[in-house]
Amino acid sequence: MTLTLFTNMNHIDTLLNAPNTYTTHNQKRWHNAFITIYCSRAFISHFTNKPKITSTPSFTLLDINSPHSFTIDQLTLIHLLKHKNIETLQKYDGGVQGIAASLQTNTEFGIHHDSEDIAIRKQVFGSNTYNKPPSKSFIHFVLEAFKDVTILILLVCASLSLVFGIKEHGIKEGWYDGGSIFLAVFIVISMSSISNFKQNKQFDKLSQVSNDIQIDLVRSGRRQKVSIFEIVVGDIVCLKIGDQVPADGLFVDGHSLRVDESSMTVTSVGMNTTWGQMMSSISNDNDEETPLQTRLNKLTSSIGKGGLAVAFLVLVVLLIRYFTGNTKTDNGVREFNGRKTSFDEVMNAVIGIISDAVTIVVVAIPEGLPLAVTLTLAYSMKKMMADQAMVRKLSACETMGSATTICTDKTGTLTLNQMKVTKFWLGLEPLEDGAYLNVDPFVLQLIKEGVAHNTTGGVHESKSVSDSKFEFSGSPTEKAILSWAVLELNMEMETLTKSCSILQVETFNSKKKRSGVLLKRNVDNKINAHWKGAAEMVLRMCSKYYDAYGIVKYLDNETMSKFESIIQGMAASSLRCIAFAYAEVDVQELGDERENSGIVVKDNGLTLLGLVGIKDPCRPGVKTAVEACQHAGVNVKMITGDNIFTAKAIAFECGILQANQDSDETVVEGEQFRNFTHEERLEKVEKISVMARSSPFDKLLMVQCLKEKGHVVAVTGDGTNDAPALKEADIGLSMGIQGTEVAKESSDIVILDDNFASIVTVLNWGRCVYNNIQKFIQFQLTVNVAALVINFVAAVSAGEVPLTAVQLLWVNLIMDTLGALALATEKPTKELMDQKPVGRTKPLITNIMWRNLLSQAIYQIVILLTLQFKGENIFGVTSKVNDTLIFNTFVLCQVFNEFNARKLEKKNVFEGIFKSKLFMGIVGVTLVLQVVMVEFLKKFADTERLNWREWIICIGLASASWPIGFVVKLIPVSDKPLLDFLSVKKRL
Repeated sequence: MTLTLFTNMNHIDTLLNAPNTYTTHNQKRWHNAFITIYCSRAFISHFTNKPKITSTPSFTLLDINSPHSFTIDQLTLIHLLKHKNIETLQKYDGGVQGIAASLQTNTEFGIHHDSEDIAIRKQVFGSNTYNKPPSKSFIHFVLEAFKDVTILILLVCASLSLVFGIKEHGIKEGWYDGGSIFLAVFIVISMSSISNFKQNKQFDKLSQVSNDIQIDLVRSGRRQKVSIFEIVVGDIVCLKIGDQVPADGLFVDGHSLRVDESSMTVTSVGMNTTWGQMMSSISNDNDEETPLQTRLNKLTSSIGKGGLAVAFLVLVVLLIRYFTGNTKTDNGVREFNGRKTSFDEVMNAVIGIISDAVTIVVVAIPEGLPLAVTLTLAYSMKKMMADQAMVRKLSACETMGSATTICTDKTGTLTLNQMKVTKFWLGLEPLEDGAYLNVDPFVLQLIKEGVAHNTTGGVHESKSVSDSKFEFSGSPTEKAILSWAVLELNMEMETLTKSCSILQVETFNSKKKRSGVLLKRNVDNKINAHWKGAAEMVLRMCSKYYDAYGIVKYLDNETMSKFESIIQGMAASSLRCIAFAYAEVDVQELGDERENSGIVVKDNGLTLLGLVGIKDPCRPGVKTAVEACQHAGVNVKMITGDNIFTAKAIAFECGILQANQDSDETVVEGEQFRNFTHEERLEKVEKISVMARSSPFDKLLMVQCLKEKGHVVAVTGDGTNDAPALKEADIGLSMGIQGTEVAKESSDIVILDDNFASIVTVLNWGRCVYNNIQKFIQFQLTVNVAALVINFVAAVSAGEVPLTAVQLLWVNLIMDTLGALALATEKPTKELMDQKPVGRTKPLITNIMWRNLLSQAIYQIVILLTLQFKGENIFGVTSKVNDTLIFNTFVLCQVFNEFNARKLEKKNVFEGIFKSKLFMGIVGVTLVLQVVMVEFLKKFADTERLNWREWIICIGLASASWPIGFVVKLIPVSDKPLLDFLSVKKRL
């Protein structure tokens, strides 16, 4: 007991000597409480048996060993945010400022950006992650495979065959038939489950990348981007229009919620936030059915119905022939002799017939089509990620292959988005570099004041080893202007921002093309309104201008025309022209400053301060990319907010406009397009190549008109206001660098590098997906048609099917899984961009595909039926060897035909064959397994070993599909779909 009390007294002493952060009254109460608790527990524990302590959830009220000094805990923060009670917030000194102080953060400079501080915050308050729903396990996909009705019927047949086989022939010989079907079904299910499981894991990885959003925040006084998962409690997050709120927090600063930028203090992260709880309940299922999958399901259903009909006829014919005594054993003895035939023999025969019929259904139903779609989409998604395109919606991959029109932004997509001020006009005179020192100091100070306050960007001292002393944040336009003002005009950002108080902000919007700020100088209480924006827009708000000597002059019509010519000249040189203007505001015009919701930024009678021209060079290779689209039959339209002269100059530079084009029809302004009647828009929309001074509504209007004209439209967008157009388009393409989170959430594909060339890559991949699916359909339908006709004709005429259940399941495996892997993972080729777009109406199975698959199917039917009825006589072999020849030839025909399927139109099917390592690997595996099936699995596959002569016969017959494929491709076919011919005949 002495030791216990001594230890406890040491603890008490430590507690009593802890840093004094409480009042004297509170301290005495703490002292009394701890002395009573520790002494009582120590005394009682000495006389009682100590129970086994179980692990229970606990909360630390005061951790004397904790290295942090936060004076507020997580539960208090959660309660505060959950109930949103202002009175509770005000209990802390200064409200938000008090919470910030309790969290050891600064609302202006943020937390310390060191790993130790961040680690402590994660330890105390948790990380900004959520409990993800469990991913689908491998067992889930196995169970899904067992839901297939045909598989269940086969398993029942296998079970019955196993039971009656063992009963009749004993376990040593009787298990072969039933066991073989079991093993074949197991292989089919395993391959399908493994494939689906791998694709699901791939989708999970892509989802993780998609959810990793970059957030702007301030740490150690510097604005920087970090992952949403790296945000900690106490961070100062900077939000702008379209950003996702990354955690629960308190609003710190901003100009109402209408402005471009505001900030918040993070108070809860991860599962302690509404976001975390919501995300943990959302499962990232990839059960979305793409348009192509819908069309394939209809095709599968149609083929399946045909297969069921054939299987039913085969079942009826075989049962009738059996029970009428028309079937014989290998020894020539009738199988059914009325009452002389035992029940077990009848059951075995009936089960065998049912197994054959069901297996025909398994082969007939092209279950590999959905798998092929999944494989090619997953494969293309992975490869597109490496090509700077992140697919958010599966359907976008295939739809992009059908695109007929791309509506693209200019800035950052066609251009580099590396802006720099290259021209500066003060009054009617251009100023070259170095001439700024001669500008009137008063005018220069006004320009600096406007730049410093009327911005959503920031300037920080560079802490990295670089040539520049400063780092600039914000949009490329903002960074260009700030960089020019700091480096050329020697603007001191921090000094200027502290010298004035902001009274009201008018944020930039895509309709007005300008932003304004109303501020009061701290020195003399003067109030100035500053505006910045598209030069022609700001110019209309001005009635006066400053010249280089600081003299105010009036803007008459003649001078206004001169300024308009200057703006047009800069625009024609591909420069973005920005104007600065200001006005002094009388205090009486403001009213009560405390009720600043009614204050407006004066926007008339302004004085023009100057014009700057910003150069944004076109991306290298963008002209080639545009030409590639045009060559592929895809029309490229540029939609930009720049004025019509800048837009035309960039369009000519990028190859969107040609020198011989009539610009009156091909170039319009957004307002002009908006004011057309609906009929006029539909008439002109296809001719328009450039839309200047456009708003997001104009972009939406153009997309709707193009879709109404039957086009498949892809649209790029980066702003929040672009969301409606991105959603309306067939394929929404958001920008990964400049795009807001709202734009990204509304899009189907995120272009990670904002580069138009990446859009062309996506287009090529989309065509590749569509082409790969068509290859697999041609390949599979060839097998379906051949297998159904061969089995039906043989059953009706000979009373038996040449291919057993196990053999047909093996063929099914070659088609569904291995065939899908081989053909669905072919990479894009240049030839795909030589074709015209598919559009909305072109059929999935083209006339070219019908020509190819019917020629191969007819050849296989003729060869295999010849073997069925004349093979024994032609080659002098036994019935068992002849059946093996049929099986082996049929499989090898599919292997050789797989090469034909690689190229739907080109005669040289071997082009690029050695680059397709996966294809060659699968063909090699198939051949090796086929040799094993024939030569070593006699009992399992019901085959006989073949000699070299017989193998050469099989290979020779199968290889004939190559020259047949070559010759058939010389036959021209009409572009008019086959079904259209049939409908014409019906009408006639």
